[in-house]
Amino acid sequence: MSTDIKVSEVSKILKMQLDGIDTKLAFEEVGTVLQVSDGVARIYGLSNAEANELLEFEDGTMGVVMNLEADNVGAVLLGATDRIKEGHSVKRTGKIASINVGEAMLGRVIDPLGEPIDGNGAIAGERFLMPLERKAPGVIFRQPVNQPLQTGLKAVDAMIPIGRGQRELIIGDRQTGKTAVAIDAIINQREGYLNGDPIYCIYVAIGQKGSTVAAIVNTLKEKGAMDYTVVVSATASDPAAMQYFAPFAGAAIGEYFRDTGRHALVIYDDLSKQAVAYREVSLILRRPSGREAYPGDVFYLHSRLLERSAKIIQRQEVAEKMNDLPQSLKGKVKGGGSLTALPIIETQAGDIAAYIPTNVISITDGQIFLENDLFNQGVRPAINVGISVSRVGGNAQIKTMKKVAGTLKIDQAQYRELEAFTKFGGDLDPVTAFTIDKGQKNTQLLIQPQYSPIPVEKQVAILYCGTQGLLRNIKANQVHEFEKTFLEILETRHKQDILEPLKKGVLDDSVTALLKQVAEEVSKMVK
Repeated sequence: MSTDIKVSEVSKILKMQLDGIDTKLAFEEVGTVLQVSDGVARIYGLSNAEANELLEFEDGTMGVVMNLEADNVGAVLLGATDRIKEGHSVKRTGKIASINVGEAMLGRVIDPLGEPIDGNGAIAGERFLMPLERKAPGVIFRQPVNQPLQTGLKAVDAMIPIGRGQRELIIGDRQTGKTAVAIDAIINQREGYLNGDPIYCIYVAIGQKGSTVAAIVNTLKEKGAMDYTVVVSATASDPAAMQYFAPFAGAAIGEYFRDTGRHALVIYDDLSKQAVAYREVSLILRRPSGREAYPGDVFYLHSRLLERSAKIIQRQEVAEKMNDLPQSLKGKVKGGGSLTALPIIETQAGDIAAYIPTNVISITDGQIFLENDLFNQGVRPAINVGISVSRVGGNAQIKTMKKVAGTLKIDQAQYRELEAFTKFGGDLDPVTAFTIDKGQKNTQLLIQPQYSPIPVEKQVAILYCGTQGLLRNIKANQVHEFEKTFLEILETRHKQDILEPLKKGVLDDSVTALLKQVAEEVSKMVK
């Protein structure tokens, strides 16, 4: 056996091994935990860290940089505080806090970092990295709101209409049906989804009980609405930082649909709890507190979040140049998309002059104010018509609804003012008596059971009866029976000659004559 070593072979092997060596320096910036407070860590040694950068602690917990100080960095923890100890090492990831978004998220329940929490395995399919914090589109890249977003609620679609790209606040005390209005709006998008014109919905639950979120997901599944919905959940037991980031995650998912030329609706339930989480984190980071102990930039927190809702310009060549576009969406932008926001705010004993409610009212394009007293009287949705308003939605209403419900809001507000007189039981002049009678019947007409949205053409038909005084021959307690019979007759006998034209925006003499005829017929049946 020969023991000769061929030099050429050895040099060949050595050359191959040397070729495989990575001579580039592996440079990782690592810092040390100086101090851990409730959900916040102070770190020494990360002098090049950027604001909003993701950090990784030695046990795998992630954090986000929030304070950049002269000698240390303040970061919020996206995991349990008790796992982080003083002296632990922390390394920069070089990535800004982001979420991976894709079509496969629809139908899933995720946390604010995009990880599924519904036990149905990983999220498959192509994903796009979207930053949680992003500048809103500039004025050049927007267009006025002009398409309706139907909620399926008569009171909202008639008096406080919402357009695609609008921000409409839902505000009221606890237990007044705020979430119900938002969930109804999601359920009502099913028809559009089946007809190939979907509005993708994102429901962001902030600081709620896990059981409440589970119940909402269950309702959406039963109604077939999870097919086009993503639920982002940061429950009350999650760290404050997760509750603070949850709405930004919802906005980032919505922006993915908006910037690819589609329509999305995001519901933040609710921003009062996000403000509380932000206050908690800010105070622990020793940022100075202001009114109601909120930090001074709590207004900016909500304005930069809600400003991201927009109707994007239709012109493709302009939309493509949108400001602050994520790398992942370059070349995929389509014009004409929209992101509509329905933020929810909880008031304490109807105090809408508190700090957070006034902030969000001034940021949004209108508000739906829900009242405790109305709710307890059985007027549900419990909308106070007097102080609820939609500042841009009127442009987005369909023609027939605008025609029929034009005076409804003023009529109802007037009726509420006069209602007090009825308590005295004195003699009323005929005009006042008629206004009160019409108001009572219209109030009954606007009452609607939870989770049963009505298509817009049926809304127009039934509201026509209310605003034109076609209910004058029936009693207020017969209105619901009238409505049920009236809509059944339209569905079975007049689909082509009444409902179809109304859907297309046609309300001519032949349609109104038929509506009057059917109303007359039903009035006699109800008696």
